Amino acid sequence: MIIRALLCAIAVVGGWIAVLASVMVLSDRAPAAVVMLPDAAFLAALPEDVAIVAQNAVSVTVIGARADVAARLYGAGAWLVLPSGLRGCAPPATSAMSKPNRQIVSITPP
Repeated sequence: MIIRALLCAIAVVGGWIAVLASVMVLSDRAPAAVVMLPDAAFLAALPEDVAIVAQNAVSVTVIGARADVAARLYGAGAWLVLPSGLRGCAPPATSAMSKPNRQIVSITPP
């Protein structure tokens, strides 16, 4: 019984992470991206128009000036890119907030 519950919990969490990763790749609605378990090589290979906004031991939160930031992060060596900064499950209404502002004024190395 415990093994079945544990397997079910793993399947739910795995499915949730797969949905989030798919949303990040297929949509540009997220204002930022979280890269899980980045290494030094990934940080050195970040595209020029991507800025680090937060960093801790297990993740780096970045913003990018272009819409295809997830694909470029995977190209730089990220193994899991998740959306960050989304307000909820429903897509935003058509307004000025519909498209995230991806302008980066200046980027300085961390």
